[in-house]
Amino acid sequence: MDSSRTALITGASRGLGRALAGRLADQGWRLLLTGRAADDLALAAAELARTTEVVARAGDVADAAHREELLRVVTGWGSLDLLVNNASTLGPTPLRRLEDLTPEALSRILDVNVVGPHALTRAVLPFLLADGGVLLDISSDAAVGHYETWGGYASSKAALDELALTLGSELSGIHAYAFDPGDMRTAMHQAAFPGEDISDRPLPEEVAVPAILRLLAVRPPSGRYRAVDLLGESAVGSPPEATSTASGGSA
Repeated sequence: MDSSRTALITGASRGLGRALAGRLADQGWRLLLTGRAADDLALAAAELARTTEVVARAGDVADAAHREELLRVVTGWGSLDLLVNNASTLGPTPLRRLEDLTPEALSRILDVNVVGPHALTRAVLPFLLADGGVLLDISSDAAVGHYETWGGYASSKAALDELALTLGSELSGIHAYAFDPGDMRTAMHQAAFPGEDISDRPLPEEVAVPAILRLLAVRPPSGRYRAVDLLGESAVGSPPEATSTASGGSA
């Protein structure tokens, strides 16, 4: 294990962020974890600290003061190999049609899902560039599809894709990925489908996390990648290719 590798993961208190943190901890990565659910984040950090160095800072990535707090930790480390912009919000639930989505609600979605991640990326970018690191923005098939009541969330993920892919084209010193994990059995996904049984969706650690680990191991060109494609190509041994095709789910 290489304990010199460092990662900052937002939205790490539960779901995909928590599952990815666990796998990186197993590989010896030093972790800076953040999330809005302070109690869940503290529990995750305490568990992961048994195997690796973990710093946890609860807060909202849309909050400039919180981003400054995260930057101070990274500056103290002096390096950053991986930034995972995973924190996001669906907006008001139950999800609603765009004609019923207020400007204030849309602004909050964009602050959390786009503006905050972009500001955090800019803040830590010198460290990513110095280490030849990876920017991993967690996307959704909603970013390239059109699903009724998903307009606010979908537009934010489409914007996040554009930021990652444009940054990847502007800078040769890092790899920038928009990663579509597909449908997952998470609290966020359940919130999008209240009262429905989502037990048929895979857990993040079953599909999304293995796909991310392959992406980090292979380091294909910057681009948009889907978990389903990464795992399929892993099985046959071919290199992953970027795609802009929707994966057919809804979150």
